[in-house]
Amino acid sequence: MTRTALITGAAGGIGRAVATRFAADGHQVAGVDLADPELPGVRYQRADVTDEQQVRAAVRATTEEFGGLDILVACAGVTRGAPLHETTAEQWDAVLIANLTSVFLCVRAALPALMARGGSVVAIGSVLHQTAAPGLPAYAAAKGAIAALFRQLAVDYGRYGITFVTVSPGWIRTPATESRLTHDTDLDRLRESTPLRTLGTPEEIAAAVAYAAAPDAALLTGSELVLDGGASITSPASLLRDGHRERLGLPPLTP
Repeated sequence: MTRTALITGAAGGIGRAVATRFAADGHQVAGVDLADPELPGVRYQRADVTDEQQVRAAVRATTEEFGGLDILVACAGVTRGAPLHETTAEQWDAVLIANLTSVFLCVRAALPALMARGGSVVAIGSVLHQTAAPGLPAYAAAKGAIAALFRQLAVDYGRYGITFVTVSPGWIRTPATESRLTHDTDLDRLRESTPLRTLGTPEEIAAAVAYAAAPDAALLTGSELVLDGGASITSPASLLRDGHRERLGLPPLTP
């Protein structure tokens, strides 16, 4: 069944993979971003998802061109932070606006079209609001708030046939992740932190988003899908003990 999907943050990383997946599945896809990668099967429009008027215009253009809207996927966001005592109010606001307020603006703008015939809303969260990483207080707060918001929206709009699901990745091999791997051993250490000993790919996250947005996955509404290779269920202490490392087939830690 062909549906119309609007993807934010669709120019790179996970958003690009999601747009590509939906187009490959035969859907009508509108991509929103500040850049235009010219992906086949995706009609892009430049818009800032933190600007209310630009968001409304993007939703309106999508519904007018395709005759409605069935799926909204909120992928746009930034990973930026510092310890709380070093975080200014301006920096805090910037991270929350980019990651949380943008979702509010996009969902609110899309709701009239979705309420008219039902549909699916998926947001990219993060496992980091459950298993915190150092120096990301605003980011963790924003991503945790998305999951809480979507539980509330699932209750408020279920009667319209609209589902809300948060897809929360762990470490994914995106350009943004690659830029943070400053040492040759960083990637190996990240791999060791997961039972599968691998990092996810944007395409794997896109597959989960496609499933979460499908009509036959409606019972997922209000839930959060964690895709981190099992990292969040692994005790870090077990990876520091040589006896455990040997039994897991991991090399000894270098002093």
